[in-house]
Amino acid sequence: MNFLQKSLNLFDMRKIITSALLVMFVLVGCDDLTDKNIDPNNADEPRTDLLLTEAQRTVGAYVGSVTGTLYVQYFAETQYTDESNYATDFFSFASGYTPTNSSNTTNLYSGALQDLQTIIDLNNNEETRNKSYVTAGGDRQNQIAVAKIMQAYLMHTATDRWGDLPYSEALKGAENYTPAYDTQEQLYTGLIDTLDKYADQIDTDGSIVGDFLFADAGSDQLNRWVEFANTIRARMALRLTEVDADYAQTEFEAAYDDGLLETSVMFPYLSGQNNDNPWQDRFETRTDYAISTTMTEPMKELDDMRLTAFAEPAANLDNGDGETEMSEVAGLEYGLSSADAGEIENDDVSFPGSAIGYDNSSAPLPIVSEAEIHFMIAEAAARGWSVTEAAATAYNEGITASWNQWGVDGVSSYLTQADVAYDPANWEEQIGYEKWIALFPQGYEAWAEWRRLGYPQLDPANSADTDNFDENDNPVIPVRQGYPTSEPSLNGQNYQEAVGEDFHPLNTNLWWDVD
Repeated sequence: MNFLQKSLNLFDMRKIITSALLVMFVLVGCDDLTDKNIDPNNADEPRTDLLLTEAQRTVGAYVGSVTGTLYVQYFAETQYTDESNYATDFFSFASGYTPTNSSNTTNLYSGALQDLQTIIDLNNNEETRNKSYVTAGGDRQNQIAVAKIMQAYLMHTATDRWGDLPYSEALKGAENYTPAYDTQEQLYTGLIDTLDKYADQIDTDGSIVGDFLFADAGSDQLNRWVEFANTIRARMALRLTEVDADYAQTEFEAAYDDGLLETSVMFPYLSGQNNDNPWQDRFETRTDYAISTTMTEPMKELDDMRLTAFAEPAANLDNGDGETEMSEVAGLEYGLSSADAGEIENDDVSFPGSAIGYDNSSAPLPIVSEAEIHFMIAEAAARGWSVTEAAATAYNEGITASWNQWGVDGVSSYLTQADVAYDPANWEEQIGYEKWIALFPQGYEAWAEWRRLGYPQLDPANSADTDNFDENDNPVIPVRQGYPTSEPSLNGQNYQEAVGEDFHPLNTNLWWDVD
């Protein structure tokens, strides 16, 4: 039994115990209900190791989300195609966490970010830092550092979706119910500084308890946290290449020198229903997402065998040998209307492969892949930044790592093709395309890179919602997600100051997205 399972079992046991106590309380009664003001459904003393475990579970919702995969056209919807046609009333809350209250999604602020802030506060408070429920989480400085790094990572993923967000005034509870928004520039510079500072604070000879993302690294667990912080810092630095190239170079080179991850970080889903792969959940009773022709056509042209891992055979093309062949994969056109999509038989299209969880509840999904790291280094080299690898070498290593990740053979032949072999005059398009393929199915990360690099060139949905057209009445792919509908009413003044007058919920570019 792994650490995550043990921790989650402990959560379940606590729920059973508190539920039993509540039943006993109701049955037995109490002479004076004002004797103790205790909520039987919540622990009086939150254990920091369990708070960390619970906060990390949020990452599984993010990396397994749908919306980003639709915006970068990894998948096409087979029915109810509103989201891939950018219907603004969806506000992109169909999957993953949202920044503020929403009834059908994970709440980032009152959930993971608050759990992590509680870890930090309990460890900084002289009255609580030596309590057993706090020391259970490991060394004090490591608890604070890991919580800060986790907060920075989560806010990085959030600001790349929504842009300006409350942060410096947030997570203060009753002290401030209407926090001001930080600009994305403030968020980026602050989060990069946080990653740098708290990577340095980690005592790699110390301990951290409650962490299941790197628990399998054994004695290198805390070293992995340092490398993870450096890697996210480098990723964020690259995001700023078009808006502040000098700052981007300085921060990337510093993070690179401090040491990046050398292997993938995968989210370890479990077979139990409450902690399983979200893609498996989606396909338990429905078949809403097929591989898009946007992916299948260029991959077939290049004989890219990763497609046979990305997709299952279309039922009407399956030869029944249990293997997926290129000729058995059939994509579905992206951006059809619900009516047109509904006329296409499910047996005529390919659904995502079991490697991402189509029929595998415990299939892991990447948080950061080895391939992504190589492509980050390749781009830095192509820009003339100070890294030890040549751009062509890192580019080839990125492609090779991606093929290895998906367990397919033939990468040597793939790399020799004229359209694949590294061309320094065309590095941006090549890295953009290959990174798009390698990030599958990390939809939100791929969407961010597509917005930054502009590759591959994607056409908007043919049936795009009419509210998502540009000034020339042409459909456009969203470049941000809409804020929760509760924001204008619950935090109206700060919301209006953040969005300004000429704001479109899906089409207003983020600060770093200048193209």
